[in-house]
Amino acid sequence: MSDQIVAASEELVRRLSGGLRAAQLYAPSHPIVARQTAGLLAALETLHQQNPTVVIGLVAGQVVVGDLPLPRLAGQMIELIDRLKRAGIERIAISRGAAPRELETFMAALAKSIAGTDTALTLNSANIRIGRLASDDDAPAPGGGDRGTLQRLYGDAVGQAETVWESALMEGRPDVKAAAASIENLADAVTENRTALIALAAMKKYDNYTFTHMVNVSILTMAQARALGIEGRLLREFGLAALMHDIGKVKTPKDILNKPSKLDDREFAIMKRHTIDGAALLRQTPEMPALSPVVAFEHHLRLDGQGYPEGVTRDTLNLATMLCSVADVYDAMRSQREYQEAFPTDRILAVLKRNDGMQFDQHLVRRFVQLMGIYPPGTLVALSDGRMAVVTGIHAPSPDRPTVRVLFDAAAAPVIGGEEIDLWQEAGEHLTVASVVDPATVGLDPARMLG
Repeated sequence: MSDQIVAASEELVRRLSGGLRAAQLYAPSHPIVARQTAGLLAALETLHQQNPTVVIGLVAGQVVVGDLPLPRLAGQMIELIDRLKRAGIERIAISRGAAPRELETFMAALAKSIAGTDTALTLNSANIRIGRLASDDDAPAPGGGDRGTLQRLYGDAVGQAETVWESALMEGRPDVKAAAASIENLADAVTENRTALIALAAMKKYDNYTFTHMVNVSILTMAQARALGIEGRLLREFGLAALMHDIGKVKTPKDILNKPSKLDDREFAIMKRHTIDGAALLRQTPEMPALSPVVAFEHHLRLDGQGYPEGVTRDTLNLATMLCSVADVYDAMRSQREYQEAFPTDRILAVLKRNDGMQFDQHLVRRFVQLMGIYPPGTLVALSDGRMAVVTGIHAPSPDRPTVRVLFDAAAAPVIGGEEIDLWQEAGEHLTVASVVDPATVGLDPARMLG
């Protein structure tokens, strides 16, 4: 299977998901709907060169195009899979010749059908047919409903972040409605199950860094705020401001924004404008809380007067800014991208602690370390006795000694119903974390072990 076909298949599914979201929020003539339809058509054009009919199916809990499973999209497509299956749709076949208007009409009808606002709509057309597959994948996901609910919530939030970005790019204003809906759900989850949500935010295998970074920074900012006793409306305003912190980058030229190597001085000067652009964009957005442009403007300022925008000094920074800045640096450093290897947690925390409080408020950094631990929930680790485990919880007084659930014994044999060990209580037996294990090397999704 060529890389071009894989890329086109993944793009097709992303555009289908994005098109459904856009169809739920906007009229068929809206530019965002047109943009998603154009992307869908471009992907179909590539795939139709191989087969006159492209079939998108839901098989074994993931999206398959033709006979090609797309595991890299699993985390992002949970919402799409769930909604299609609830509507009784497991197969979408699109034949060569499907026109833009036909696709737009189909997306609008499918969005209404999924939402339950019009279940009598006819979804089939000349070149588009829907149906069911013979599949026995009706069992609940491993780990229980709580994990599945959180994964759907996270995938939905990433999709909403894309809608927010697209509206800012196309209309000059982010979609406040989409952003607020996302934050409302995330804020509730942070309050009810902070550990599991932080673990989901730690999964670094999602493809689209821009949107997952927006969501991760929002989650980590709200988690810090909640640990400080902030709740209710103010917690949601912190989360919304963090979601929007980099929105000014919609005005950054793509060749600079996506450059796979270090920016030169001219390019970096252009990149730094995103703080000013973001604040201006958010100030002129109706119904946007006043905190959001403040955080967008300040999040690269430093307590020592350095950072940017250049020439701007503050006696103090807004608390939301400081929490967002810690979350921003942490998530950026732990995220593996095409041009950057992910840094281990201990190195990230060393960066946050450097300069003796000149860049970050060290009281807040200490609280962040207590919140996240050296090994955040969801981290796969090797223990000093040779067993492998997943981190399920941390202890603020001793962040290097988490609670873990054993997955494999010292001979690498799977452990059924793995023992949960509190390493903080096991200190007398000298059982410690020996190293962090990359889940990709053992084919595991640690988030599935947290339910």
